[in-house]
Amino acid sequence: MITVTRALHFDAGHRIPDHQSQCRNMHGHRYTLEITLSGPVSTVDGAPDRGMVLDFSDVKAIAKALIVDVWDHAFLVYSGDTVVRNFLDSLGDHKTVVLDRIPTAENLVRIAFDTLAAAYQAQYGDRLKLTHARLYETPNCWADCYAAT
Repeated sequence: MITVTRALHFDAGHRIPDHQSQCRNMHGHRYTLEITLSGPVSTVDGAPDRGMVLDFSDVKAIAKALIVDVWDHAFLVYSGDTVVRNFLDSLGDHKTVVLDRIPTAENLVRIAFDTLAAAYQAQYGDRLKLTHARLYETPNCWADCYAAT
């Protein structure tokens, strides 16, 4: 098996409501999401993906549609953070994504991994597998999520 990785970038705001430092305040990040898929290299004569596990643009298309386009320039808020949810709701057409968990890097990478693993499975079956996702919150801080073995 060979692995391929594609990085995508997006900007989003969040806060960690119970945190004991600055992260309890509303703020934003330039996130980078890295997606790693594994599978066999295509050897089909004349196929446009011959010599590839999957064309990088196809890796991107699914992740962009399901994660990046949804989260980019949005405020990611925990459903239980009612103070911030009420404020964001008062803004009218503000781009807000309500999550079932606090939007830490760890929780966000898990959401991204689970969402994308199901999507790649639906599109490509057992030929490809999402094996790893990494979400950089800053250039120096990230969280990883791996497929169960």
